[in-house]
Amino acid sequence: MDEPVPVGRTTDLGFAKLMPDIDRDGGWLLTLDGTPQSYVDLADPTHLEFEYTRRIGHLVDALAPAGRPLDVLHLGGGALTLPRYLAATRPGSRQQVVDVDGPLLDLVAEHLPWQGPGADITATVGDARAALAATPARSQDLVIADVFHGSRTPAHLTSVEFLRLAAAALRPGGCYAANLADGPPLAFAKAQAATVRAVFPHVFLVAEAPVLRGRRYGNILLAGSTAPLPTAELTRLLAGDIFPARLTEGEELAALVGRTAPVTDADATDSPPPPDGAFSVG
Repeated sequence: MDEPVPVGRTTDLGFAKLMPDIDRDGGWLLTLDGTPQSYVDLADPTHLEFEYTRRIGHLVDALAPAGRPLDVLHLGGGALTLPRYLAATRPGSRQQVVDVDGPLLDLVAEHLPWQGPGADITATVGDARAALAATPARSQDLVIADVFHGSRTPAHLTSVEFLRLAAAALRPGGCYAANLADGPPLAFAKAQAATVRAVFPHVFLVAEAPVLRGRRYGNILLAGSTAPLPTAELTRLLAGDIFPARLTEGEELAALVGRTAPVTDADATDSPPPPDGAFSVG
């Protein structure tokens, strides 16, 4: 059998490259202009390599009884790591993936196809906010926003108006989850937490302790719902992970946000750029 080799293609947002993991059969890394975007294990879709995907995976595991199918809208596709995970752990889940970069989706479909037993995954090309606005009301159990143009979250996906669209698409008790990134002094993360809190009554934030303390740049998971979230179970899962992270909610989250105002369309900006070398690979 031929050994897998890297493949690359110019896409709408940059140069995408799929690189096989020489240490793990079936493992592939997707980068865009040198920035890691996704890691997929074709042999074991339940393997989540990146810390932030593991945290969203824990959230998915805690949201509903094991194996129960969910209706999920993924804003941002990458190599479809989380849709593959959901298809494997919750067969029969109906999943819609929206990504603005059509050539990237084509590259992934050609070399890392995602359809298989139990997988009901539809991938379409489009703007995340426009797709969310077109989603039928109360049709989703989970909306996952993981949209980066390069290494920054676009401004129009950071506002109260955007969050209201997500809330409208969710069923009662459904969950909105966003993967973001920030560093000292956490101004963007605090503003995003304030924004989610302006729309959802139940909110939590997850990050590694050094990120929460404003000591370094890193990924941050924000989640909101109209119903209480399974934070006790999620805290247990996060503490036992190989990449431990801390969950912040309630008064502690309110103290972190302080007087930071929610973001509106009128004042929204892209997330801050990472420091040099934060996410790049050779």
